[in-house]
Amino acid sequence: MFTAILLIAGIALLVAGAESLVRGASKLAASLGIPPLVVGLTIVAFGTSSPELAVSTHAAYTGESDIAIGNVVGSNIFNILFILGLSAMIAPLAVAQQLIRMDMPIMIGASLLLPLLGLDGKISRFDGLLLFLMIVAYTVFLIRQSRKESKAIQEEYEREYGVGEEEKTPRAWKIDLAYVAGGVIMLVLGSRWLVDGAVRIALDLGVSELMIGLTIIAVGTSLPEVATSVIASLRGERDIAVGNVVGSNIFNILAVIGLTGLVAPDGIPVSIDALRFDVPIMIMVALACAPVFMTGFTIQRWEGFLFLAYYLAYLAHQILAGMGNTAAPALDGFVLSLMLPLTAMAVLIFHKQSPTKLNKP
Repeated sequence: MFTAILLIAGIALLVAGAESLVRGASKLAASLGIPPLVVGLTIVAFGTSSPELAVSTHAAYTGESDIAIGNVVGSNIFNILFILGLSAMIAPLAVAQQLIRMDMPIMIGASLLLPLLGLDGKISRFDGLLLFLMIVAYTVFLIRQSRKESKAIQEEYEREYGVGEEEKTPRAWKIDLAYVAGGVIMLVLGSRWLVDGAVRIALDLGVSELMIGLTIIAVGTSLPEVATSVIASLRGERDIAVGNVVGSNIFNILAVIGLTGLVAPDGIPVSIDALRFDVPIMIMVALACAPVFMTGFTIQRWEGFLFLAYYLAYLAHQILAGMGNTAAPALDGFVLSLMLPLTAMAVLIFHKQSPTKLNKP
């Protein structure tokens, strides 16, 4: 009972901490004259991934490396299949041309880079430094590229993240700084409680820390992305819904794994099980975005349903594998061999509309 309370309290603190951090940091950035588009593409997208950063860093530092890796891999799978799937079922999502041209290939490239760096069995400090330098370069690129975005997209981010002149008063600065500080404190404490609770659950149930990281922790740390993308979809801000997920996935690999590899005393060990199954699933999921995003610059409701079905199949596999069920290996072939071909085939057969004008509903 105490373990469950610890786990739930940890998730609650992580979600509240991410919300507080994003709220304070985005208002501070806007008060400094940073455009709302840049705030949305960097501070908000990265801030919603702060729970993954807090949990993975704490887990690696305390020796729970499977949780550190599983959290990132599981979160990236959950972000695309569940969050984009659910958001698209609420309303078809617009996919910006820049996201297809730049951000999606970067997400796929980062996904492919992770197993290459982990082939020697760990993410070393040098690997971590390499990944972190890449996220710095990506952030600089985003800021420069934002100046070229269309007026429609800039107005969309202005409505979501713009602040008024009243936010520039000294009292407002203090309030925003308090939000940032409070968010960091909640993230640190929440990550400790969540990791401790997850380790105890893994021991009690006799399942691996990797599976706990891929499921319970991955879902818990992705709740800020759920809220951001679903609310954006309900409001009709469909560029934000997709951009938040893609940006968070890039940040998870480059920044979370990068910083975690830097702070871990001996790097982050990467298990054979993760390299054999879960990391390839993450890559397949990233690749599955290509045919969906590139047809009509939209994610249709039925494509969202397809993504959700994939996540349920993946989750069923994880549950069966955790229970030691003999049916789990049978699902391996479906998830690994059929996910990408089925997605491409479904899009080619059922997607009737031709490519439409950028950001057209």
